[in-house]
Amino acid sequence: PQAPPGCPPGLEYMTQIDQLLVKQQVELLEGIISGIIIILCVLSSSSFLYLLLSAFTGFETNNKYKIMNSQGQQVYFAAEDNDCCSRQCCGNIRSFEMKIMDNSQNEVIHLSRPLRCMHCMWACCLQELEVQSPPGTTVGWVKQTWHPFLPKFVVQNAAGETVLTIEGPCLNCSFCGDVEFDVMSADETSKVGKISKQWSGLAKEMFTDADNFGIQFPMDLDVKVKATLLGAIFLIVRFF
Repeated sequence: PQAPPGCPPGLEYMTQIDQLLVKQQVELLEGIISGIIIILCVLSSSSFLYLLLSAFTGFETNNKYKIMNSQGQQVYFAAEDNDCCSRQCCGNIRSFEMKIMDNSQNEVIHLSRPLRCMHCMWACCLQELEVQSPPGTTVGWVKQTWHPFLPKFVVQNAAGETVLTIEGPCLNCSFCGDVEFDVMSADETSKVGKISKQWSGLAKEMFTDADNFGIQFPMDLDVKVKATLLGAIFLIVRFF
């Protein structure tokens, strides 16, 4: 499709859609380890064994995601770039760089998240993510705002102006159901979309860290803001 004025290269398709699905790929090594845990736990009928094995075999690999349209067709692919030490030692709080590529393997969006503590009451430890498109050109930010019990974020443009807000539920638990984060207007008076962490089944939820997300936004939303909202998924996923 022909790019509208101001559309970063590679994001032309995003101007024509109002939703995306993000499906994490289960890495072979993580899958093998998870399979061993399941078999041993079934044979022993021991929940304690599950906790013990999970603690000692929680091996993290670089995350990879398929980004699909509502028909299930892959339109982008996201790959985390991180070192082994950070993945194993820092877990979900780790910093990362992530490339989002089109089906021709061209990087169209780059995400950058600095190291931040989780569940910290200090404002300096709140989560944030920079979104670039094309890589090297900042188009927006996703920043956590302080709240005593709700996960809340602001979506900002390149100038640092808040254009949307995101508010999640008090309990970020996806056990037996979806978890929804509301995408609100900047003044928080109207809902304009949502980000959903989708339930993927008992075994997958318990024994892997693979996640499925859906995102909905207005069709006529600025494509740079759409790209920033897509980036928000990869910040929110760290809360699960």
